[in-house]
Amino acid sequence: MNPLSCFSLSTEGPEGHIAHLVLNRPEALNTMHPRFWRELHEVLTGIHQAGTARALVISSTGKHFSAGMDLQTFGGAILMDDSSAEGRSAVFDLLTDMQRTFTLLEDLRMPVIAAIQGGCIGGAVDMVTACCMRYASADAFFCIQEINIGMVADVGTLQRLPKLLPMALVKELAYTGRRLAADKALAHGLVNEVLPTHQATVDAALQAAQDIARKPPVAIWGTKQVLHYARDHSTEDSLRHMGWLQGAIWSNANVREAISAFQEKREATFAPLPALKGFRDDSL
Repeated sequence: MNPLSCFSLSTEGPEGHIAHLVLNRPEALNTMHPRFWRELHEVLTGIHQAGTARALVISSTGKHFSAGMDLQTFGGAILMDDSSAEGRSAVFDLLTDMQRTFTLLEDLRMPVIAAIQGGCIGGAVDMVTACCMRYASADAFFCIQEINIGMVADVGTLQRLPKLLPMALVKELAYTGRRLAADKALAHGLVNEVLPTHQATVDAALQAAQDIARKPPVAIWGTKQVLHYARDHSTEDSLRHMGWLQGAIWSNANVREAISAFQEKREATFAPLPALKGFRDDSL
């Protein structure tokens, strides 16, 4: 993996089972420029393939979690050509590529937890809505900034936020560009908890990750699969999917170990997820 300029990546916990990805360009309000997208895609792909992390925490630095897209990118490094049908068609492919990067967060084999301070603006809302859980500091706020600059939010907010908030509230935020404060985000279920400080927020996210990391990785993988399937399908289809998945990953050994560890008041030991290799892997 190449050196990262937009992020720092570390492992947490006694056995390094928690990956901690930190946005580290506070002087630029952690805005998202082309290198941000390249590095995030590379990091998430690596975490997914390695299988060693059992949870991923994403936090940030500085006053704001992220001010969203770096607008200077467009018309510079990336040209949104609206002068022809051909140019406009390329917008579709560009956005599809960007959307795919945030969808990696949903597709990771482990849960993703966001720790949010200050502004979570524009593209940052796209990113955190693709996470499994969100913790926020008291000064945090969420803003669908795109409408304030004359465009439609296009990298996931309008697709994922209605599954996390009441539709009428989503429409208010999307139509007006108003800010949603942390306390109201908590009241409506967008965030799991509001903490008094940035550090307390990161600590809460890491604690949740540690609790997850103590569980069998394959059971956590299966739970994430089932929850996401149920979100997008009928109850009948989801129950059928549940039966097939449980039959595929059931482990008497994991159940015995979990029960024994509880009775013996010790940490349980579970097999990790295997590393993944595909045909694009240079080592094959």
